[in-house]
Amino acid sequence: MVFTSHVFLFCFLPLVLAIYYALPRYRNGFLTVASYVFYGWWEPWFVLLMMFSTVLDFFCGRIIGAPGATPAGRKAALMAAICGDLGLLAFFKYYTFTAENVNRLLGVFGTGGLPLLEVALPIGISFYTFESMSYTIDVYRGTAKPAQRFSDISCFVSLFPHLVAGPIVRYNVLAEQIQRREHTLDKFTAGIAMFALGFAKKILLANPMGRVADSVFGAAAPLPFDAWVGVVAYAFQIYFDFSGYSDMAIGLGRMFGFVIPENFRSPYLSESITEFWRRWHISLSTWLRDYLYLPLGGNRKGPRRTYINLALVMLLGGLWHGAAWQFVVWGAFHGTLLAFERWIGKKSPYDWLPRPGRIAVTFVLVLFSWVLFRSPTLSHALTYMGAMLGATASYGAPALLAAEIYTRQTLLVMGLCFAISFQRVEVCDWAGALTWRRALALAPLFLVALGAMFTQSFNPFLYFQF
Repeated sequence: MVFTSHVFLFCFLPLVLAIYYALPRYRNGFLTVASYVFYGWWEPWFVLLMMFSTVLDFFCGRIIGAPGATPAGRKAALMAAICGDLGLLAFFKYYTFTAENVNRLLGVFGTGGLPLLEVALPIGISFYTFESMSYTIDVYRGTAKPAQRFSDISCFVSLFPHLVAGPIVRYNVLAEQIQRREHTLDKFTAGIAMFALGFAKKILLANPMGRVADSVFGAAAPLPFDAWVGVVAYAFQIYFDFSGYSDMAIGLGRMFGFVIPENFRSPYLSESITEFWRRWHISLSTWLRDYLYLPLGGNRKGPRRTYINLALVMLLGGLWHGAAWQFVVWGAFHGTLLAFERWIGKKSPYDWLPRPGRIAVTFVLVLFSWVLFRSPTLSHALTYMGAMLGATASYGAPALLAAEIYTRQTLLVMGLCFAISFQRVEVCDWAGALTWRRALALAPLFLVALGAMFTQSFNPFLYFQF
């Protein structure tokens, strides 16, 4: 089930809200059941995987937090939880990729290889695995108390607003809210506004830009200008698609009394790649920092180790996004730039430029990384970059491609994307200061987006594949 569907908007959400507020008790238990229904809508057996991870982390957390637990026992329970969580993720997300590459290597020596299995990737497994792991790690570190009831940890892991595509919420952020949270009219109306704005971003901005990106990336050899337009369209598509989902998730959380941290902060205004990762997918970048970069030593073990840690964390961050070589190179690209910026020791490596110039250079670097992210293969990404730089001969029907992507509607939407992307006000800011005028302006916007939803073909959120 997706947020931008009539089943969710007209059936699931109104029914869940009505029952939730009608219940005097056991609201967390009801939310858990509703979340399992939401997640199992795609494939019911996927729920079993999430339940296994939840049960494993719950009991390991109880062992770690037990008063008489020994250091060895606590560490063993932590390792069992981490290995179990990562083992599920590794099998379902990386087995096929690993088997193909191992077999290719063994084929050079004429030996047998691993069996190739068609493993279905459970939706959102990367997100709820990281969330579930954060519980046991926080309990081990002493930054969170172990859940006394299974319903608490199951509600945290399965909570449907952030379940499938984040934000990646940590247990110590929601622990107290699961026990006690306020339900106010201001919070509820702000949640509706956030959801409506995120919905409009997805339907009215991301989806039209996605059609442009699909056309250009699907062309055999686009002209240089068309190739740049295509990757800019994809940059807007992935931003408004993912930030739109995060806005809707945060808004839905507010409707049920939860305050979920924001996940984006005007990332395309960044003046460096380091700043970009403070603004883009904030929940992932802070998770990688706190649970991977700092345990590896962070910047406490000398400059060389710092550069290695940055490169390694981003390499693993690339693999987290997808089991393919283009994601590995994408992670290496960002890791190299982060290490370079740390090496020169400046706020921006091009601080001699005026601020608009620094933003433009950073945006161009991000665009090249998005080529890797969007391309189906690494070779396709390299070919596309060659087209951007004019190093690939154009053939086919560039006039037909131009007629398809340079329509009046497309140019208008792209202009809106530019205007919204390169300004500082985010949905959380706008909805947090909701007034009657803003609410009245929001109603027709949501109705237009709702009407557009029924005319568009199926277009799932991009981050569902991760």
